[in-house]
Amino acid sequence: MHVKFGWRTPFRYLVPTLVTCLLCSGLSQAQREKREPLTAAEIEEIRDAGIAPELRVNLYTKFLDEHASELKGLAARRKSAARASALDGQIQNLTALMDEAGSNLDVYSERHADIRKSLKKLTETMPHWLEILKALPTEPAYELSVKEALESYQDLSDQAAQMLKEQTAYFNAHKDEKGQERAEPK
Repeated sequence: MHVKFGWRTPFRYLVPTLVTCLLCSGLSQAQREKREPLTAAEIEEIRDAGIAPELRVNLYTKFLDEHASELKGLAARRKSAARASALDGQIQNLTALMDEAGSNLDVYSERHADIRKSLKKLTETMPHWLEILKALPTEPAYELSVKEALESYQDLSDQAAQMLKEQTAYFNAHKDEKGQERAEPK
């Protein structure tokens, strides 16, 4: 048996190695892009709220309102590449936070937690965020982010309004469960 070595032998492994490296770098890039819209202090506040649904919804409403106000402040700055980049990041943070709030509402809906007061406050505050998003100047640098934020806003708005309606009906029919944090088996 005779093994023939030539210039192709070392390169035979080069292509699969390069493909693997490129795929891994693409995956790590996608993993790094997961947004964390909350500061460490805000995360701690959410953790401290624990499983208290009403408090958590109020905190998300507060944080969303703060992010929307920051967005409004950024939009008022002089037009520049740095401003466009900061606006894009802030819009993406607002979107991620709206999605996170929606996920929390899903959990509380399943538990029949009485969060009508928080939902009312959320639904009353949300139109202000929509005004801010719609008032943003149109720029290609963050056009897609605004579109996604508006979709996220609509999803959260619909979800909160529907949940408030369902909760009102549920707790009118189950007056003994009013104010509960979760449905208890009977």
